[in-house]
Amino acid sequence: MIEFILNDQKIITEKPNGSSLLDFIRKESHLLGTKVGCREGDCGACTVLEGSLNNSELTYKSIVSCLTPLINAHGKHIVTIEGLNMEVLSPVQESMSDNSATQCGFCTPGFVVSLTGHLLSSDKNDPLQSISGNICRCTGYKSIEKAAHEIDDLKGALLKGSEIKSMIEKGWLPDYFLSIQKRLSDFDQLENQETTAEILIGGGTDLMVQVPEKVRQSAIKSTENIIPNNIEIVDGKVKVGAGITMNYFVNHQIINSNLPKLKDFFPLIASEQIRNMGTLAGNIVNASPIGDLSILLLALNSQLIIENSNKEIRQVLLNEFFLDYKKVDLKKYETIKFIVFDNNKKGQRINFEKVSKRTYLDIASVNSALSISVDKGIIQELSFSAGGIAAIPKFMSNTNNFLKGKKLDIHNLESVLDILQNEISPISDIRGSKDYKRLLIRQLFLQHFLKLFPEVFSEDEIYKLMTTNKIAV
Repeated sequence: MIEFILNDQKIITEKPNGSSLLDFIRKESHLLGTKVGCREGDCGACTVLEGSLNNSELTYKSIVSCLTPLINAHGKHIVTIEGLNMEVLSPVQESMSDNSATQCGFCTPGFVVSLTGHLLSSDKNDPLQSISGNICRCTGYKSIEKAAHEIDDLKGALLKGSEIKSMIEKGWLPDYFLSIQKRLSDFDQLENQETTAEILIGGGTDLMVQVPEKVRQSAIKSTENIIPNNIEIVDGKVKVGAGITMNYFVNHQIINSNLPKLKDFFPLIASEQIRNMGTLAGNIVNASPIGDLSILLLALNSQLIIENSNKEIRQVLLNEFFLDYKKVDLKKYETIKFIVFDNNKKGQRINFEKVSKRTYLDIASVNSALSISVDKGIIQELSFSAGGIAAIPKFMSNTNNFLKGKKLDIHNLESVLDILQNEISPISDIRGSKDYKRLLIRQLFLQHFLKLFPEVFSEDEIYKLMTTNKIAV
């Protein structure tokens, strides 16, 4: 049995674990404000809020219900647009109306839910990021952006850490929200796991797109309470539970202290809703040759801690985990439990670059990450990784080995370019020709150094390398 709260109603259902939360909301509960759009997590028309207890604290985040398997709603509070309605308009709804931020209205519920989630969050994030996964085909967005900034201004009137109570007291949120924390604490932990499950599912952001019918018809098990979802420092290493979501990862204090620029890269990776759902382990085992998180974690020289059903542990370097196209070093009944990388490397600088047809919410043509440490002008450590240029996320071992121990100068950057080209094997596909990808990886490689070491390299000398050096094919 799956049990959760939908708006103010307790739900108990025997619907399949892998069925879509969106379909349950519309077809079983007849709440039609949550719209059916792309069914791929791109449009945001099906956005709902997910409330859950974390260390007895109730927190909310926006998710796309089309990619949420019903099992992931167990023990949660799911809020649709109907669950936000009151006798008067909330400030979010009022601001959308006052700024003429709606026309046909199809996308409007998703925007209202996402912006309400922004108010409920204690994080001081860009309000436009909260609606980065919501698409509107009518307005041209400027009116929505004005509404979003107005709504963001309201956050100053809320007591940080007590946003729910503050919003209820101000009449911005229905009163029933006050009872949710107690009601959720009465739920049992997820015990409806099928021991013979064929599929282990995390956020659902990949499997619910690729094989939704298979997920619906199969016995599935949620990673919740199975895969760790915490972050800690252990023996000088950052130890990351593989079940954490992308947004939990990027917003965590330990990660911010180690990788302060990481937040700058994450808007390139996915929308707010998808980052609230997708797990680190899911992105890795997906084994996409252009998986953004895999490329970043490769550049950090990450190691995986893998456990089988007998609780036996083995450790695998991430750069040895990807075997071939969509094939990984993960045996039957094994799961990734932790991702481990070094803590606070002295002088480490890291950068991520991505080229895609759209800047945001798109699959990369080529993506790349560089982690580098330099002391007295000599490269001490270098980890360069790239996607879209091989059958797997590529750790550029030959390029890394050539530069390690050498002087950080334009001569050595020029010397390594042929090695870089000989190390890759791109193919032509819908995202670009192989020659185009060879060009991109060279440009991104050089861009890393220009961005990370503006005191060493001038734009003119990097531009000269970008435009005059021949591409080895």
